[in-house]
Amino acid sequence: MESGKNLQGDILSETAAHLSAILGPEMNELIVERAVIGLFFSGVKLSNGEGGICFTPVKEIPEAVCCPSSGRTMPNSGNLGDQPVTQYMRWLQQGGPLQRALGIAVLNALSCTYWRKNPPTQYNLKKRVDPIENRVIPDDSVVVVIGALIPYIRMLKRLGRPFFILEKDARTLKKDEMKYYPPQEKARECLASADLLIVTGTTLINNTLEDILEQKRDRAEAILVGPTASMLPEAFFRRGVNAIGGVMVTDPDKLLDTLSEAGSGYHFYGKSAERLVIDRDKKTFSTKL
Repeated sequence: MESGKNLQGDILSETAAHLSAILGPEMNELIVERAVIGLFFSGVKLSNGEGGICFTPVKEIPEAVCCPSSGRTMPNSGNLGDQPVTQYMRWLQQGGPLQRALGIAVLNALSCTYWRKNPPTQYNLKKRVDPIENRVIPDDSVVVVIGALIPYIRMLKRLGRPFFILEKDARTLKKDEMKYYPPQEKARECLASADLLIVTGTTLINNTLEDILEQKRDRAEAILVGPTASMLPEAFFRRGVNAIGGVMVTDPDKLLDTLSEAGSGYHFYGKSAERLVIDRDKKTFSTKL
């Protein structure tokens, strides 16, 4: 697939339009039966039984410190269930951070709806694997981790190789990790020098992913990771993403119960959701759901 420099429109709206085209009338008939905004992740269950998940962007709503201002951040509280999918799609462009997160969770659930009926042939889906573990990282590669992605930071530290961490909130990093954290003014230079980018899916929520992909070198690999990025990959591939490491929800009700109790990946992986790799390299995995 072509590299995606300077494409018009954003990834989420392009993916929503793609889903609308391929699902047709079914998408307009689907209802969000249940929605949960958890401390770490938010999720939805659709009327067809599919579920979706997204990171909860708490740091994107610093004004939510008292009841009046908190009410403005999520004005639909108490009325999130039994709403049409199309309402959640509108929130992708018009809603606040929490509404946008729920819209992304719906995109993920709709993507599973499509995959169940139409296993892809142009890319691979593989459950219960990690998108980085199966990749060989040459010793001389420049690796940039975007976001406080603890498992991959630990992996790179264990390998003993130099790398960079780009993260908005340095407080999320440990003292010994600060040596990998460049000054803010060096961020673009780091991106431009990278051979491998490991990017958090939360960049979809704060609208930074496309700018990141614009700055990377054409030959650099970009791997998007995290439950937020669990949707149709075509718009990502066109912009230079090589693989996505997301999740597939296996038990929506159990997942939402877990999220409502401040559950994180430690609580739902292997229980109500499985790791899912979406890979554009047909040689890497075989398609299996």
